[in-house]
Parts: sequence; structure tokens; C-alpha cells
Amino acid sequence: MARSIANFLVLSAMIVVLIQLTQAEVQGSFDDNFSKSCPETHFKTSEDGQIWYLSLDKKAGCGFMTRQKYRFGWFSMKLKLVGGDSAGVVTAYYMCTEDGAGPTRDELDFEFLGNRTGEPYLIQTNVYKNGTGNREMRHVLWFDPTEDFHTYSILWNTHQIVFFVDRVPIRVYKNANYTNNFFPNEKPMYLFSSIWNADDWATRGGLEKTNWKNQPFVSSYKDFSVDGCQWEDPYPSCVSTTTKNWWDQYDSWHLSSSQKLDYAWVQRNLVIYDYCQDSERFPKKPEECWLNPWE
Repeated sequence: MARSIANFLVLSAMIVVLIQLTQAEVQGSFDDNFSKSCPETHFKTSEDGQIWYLSLDKKAGCGFMTRQKYRFGWFSMKLKLVGGDSAGVVTAYYMCTEDGAGPTRDELDFEFLGNRTGEPYLIQTNVYKNGTGNREMRHVLWFDPTEDFHTYSILWNTHQIVFFVDRVPIRVYKNANYTNNFFPNEKPMYLFSSIWNADDWATRGGLEKTNWKNQPFVSSYKDFSVDGCQWEDPYPSCVSTTTKNWWDQYDSWHLSSSQKLDYAWVQRNLVIYDYCQDSERFPKKPEECWLNPWE
């Protein structure tokens, strides 16, 4: 009897591990997780393969995307941004339902907007549902993101989307308790990153152009991590709101007490643009702007 119980416990543990591997953390080499879309000359790695370098010059930029799609979870990567005069250069780290700016895509964006030397980097976030975005927020950061790696993360469940920088929540985007067209929760997404020239809008509304004398512009990446629901057609069991995963449990449906303190500090000190407060663009406040991020 004792041996039977022991064998049962071992088998149960193995099943748990297998479930966790399919639903939880995904780590590994670049080629294990991503495919790239750029000339070979624009993508390099460190000798141990753990740091990835994407470069932009006047001929081309560079990008990569995950080989798998996900619906809900925690998505995280460490980035070090382009140093020096990077005006006009955008490093994007985002999730999207398709490879391309399709008219019905869902998307969650981190965009890092380059600057002239000595000026602060701006971080822009945006949310798309069925091809409609225009939900921008912009923040300054409390550190120089070109000097070292910092962690940028997205928590996505059916109740909220939270953008984090070094585990500090900088933006909270809530869902409503009714069917709506502003919260993306139906389609699985890939994770992307890219570096590209956007000097028609990125720095001071396009007034500051990219100085190609400084090319190549290089952004660096490491420590990609996913703890989420990997999509399998027609749909995986972990998509359902079962609360079996930490990112879909009650504590992840809203900010913790300590996160609320951090979020309040960010709102007081770092927000420089919020579309919800832009009455010129939106004379009628968008409906999602009435939802309380503190609840």
C-alpha cells in the first residue's frame, strides 16, 4: 500500500510538472522562442547567446516575434535602450494578434521614444481592440534606460491589463462587467519587439529628425519570460477563467496595497500625457476612462 501511494504521488507530481510546462513559464534561447525579420547584419547576440542586439541604420531596422501565441498571463523582458542622440528612433515591445498592422488587430504596446542627448526618454503605452487604438499614455522614467537593463512587463487577464516597469505599475487598464469594444480579451497574441525609424512623429511630434551620422542605433534584450496560457487551436483549456493560474486569481484582478502606493506615485510624478484627460481630442470621454483603476 505504501509503495502504491508513493507511486501515485510521483505520478501526480509528474503530471503537475507537465501541466506547468504547457501553461506556465517559457524560457530558453532566442531561437527556441522567436523568429526574426531583418537582415542578418542587424541582429547579433552575446557570446553566450543570452543578450540580443537589434540595430537600425538608414537601410533597415530589425524585429522579432514569438513562435507561439498566448492569451492571458505575465509577459516580461529586460531591455537596454539606444544611448546618446536617439531622436526619431523607436524601440517597440508589444503584443499583437497578427504580424502586421491589420484592420481588426488587438494590440498592447510599449513604445520607447528616442531623444536628443540630455533629454529624457519617453515611454508610450497604447491599447488596441479590433483595430482601434488612440488610447495613448506617455510617461517619463525615474532612471536612464540606456545605462542598464530594466524589466518591462505586461499582466493580462480578463479583468485588467497592467503595464509594469521594474515591477512598478505605470498604467492600469480595466475591463468592464459588460460586453464592450475597448478591452482586448478574445484573441491570442504574439509578443514582438522592433527598432525602427519614426522621425515623422516620435520626437517632439516629428520636429526632431533622426541623425543618421549616429547609426547604427542598437537596442539590447535579455531574460525573456512568459508565465501564461499558450494558445492551441481551437483553444486551450487554460483560456477559461478557472483561477488555477496566479495571473488569473483574485489578487491579480486588481492592484495590491503596495502596488497602489507605487501607482499613485507614478500618477503624481511621471505621467505627461493621458488620452482620458485630452478633451480636445475626445470631447466625449471614452467609456473605458470612467472605470476605476484602483478597484
